[in-house]
Amino acid sequence: MNLVLAAIAVVGVSLSGPLMAATAAPVLAIAFWRNAMATGLLAPFALTRHRAAITGQDRHGWLLSFVAGAALAAHFACWVASLKLTSVAAATALVSMQVLFVIAIDALRGRRAPRAVVGGALLAVLGVVAISGVDLSISREAIWGDALALAGGLFAAVYVIVGARVRETLSTTAYTFTCYGICSAVLLIACLVAGVPLGGWSARAWVLIVAVMVCAQLLGHSVINHLLAVMSPVVVSLMLLLEVPGAALVAAAFLGEALPWATYAGIVLILAGLAVVTAASGRARPAETLVAD
Repeated sequence: MNLVLAAIAVVGVSLSGPLMAATAAPVLAIAFWRNAMATGLLAPFALTRHRAAITGQDRHGWLLSFVAGAALAAHFACWVASLKLTSVAAATALVSMQVLFVIAIDALRGRRAPRAVVGGALLAVLGVVAISGVDLSISREAIWGDALALAGGLFAAVYVIVGARVRETLSTTAYTFTCYGICSAVLLIACLVAGVPLGGWSARAWVLIVAVMVCAQLLGHSVINHLLAVMSPVVVSLMLLLEVPGAALVAAAFLGEALPWATYAGIVLILAGLAVVTAASGRARPAETLVAD
């Protein structure tokens, strides 16, 4: 069942890029609305069935939830900004370093990963590089863009690590409602400060924003948040690397174009890295840490 949910999550996040690219609205505004709309849809369930769990969090629990939501917002902001300053290929390759950041953060916490896990992660990142290519520039603007893409990967790593910790005490619904609410609030402030418009678009743009919310947020991130209770952040981060070839496959299917051979080679490398890490570390987490939805 977890493998089915993982496949759904990968498909969901893979649709994010093509849908957002087809939406005639600022990407930062799309990021705000996808989180705000998802928060609104989850509200009736979260505030009725899970109100006690949400409001009953202690100060530490609220702090962790805030860090997760703010990290998700920072990931969106850095990722969007990097695409305007550097090439898509460079930004994609650098943001995929998320999994290596997860391993590094775990090491700083005294949880040093086995060599097989590190090797598998490097193999999967190499797969992303094979798909996206190496297109780094030395211009000042591109360097800032590359740095923002790396920061986006770091914030994504914080998001999954902290999210896994919060999921030990909160159900998927309670956590996603809290996290998306905090994320949308932070993104709203960012949009207002940056002068990003939050409306005035065509009906088609709004339909596509709703599609992004359903696919990327509910079927993507929400399922990922559920899997954080039964998979390690390293495995989840590796699984998310499949978004890169997934988005390419979706785009090719709609455009009817043939994919370069490097895409298929990259898919093989990512899957091989995921298999190595899964075999080395295992997906299951202790049963006592699970929280029912």
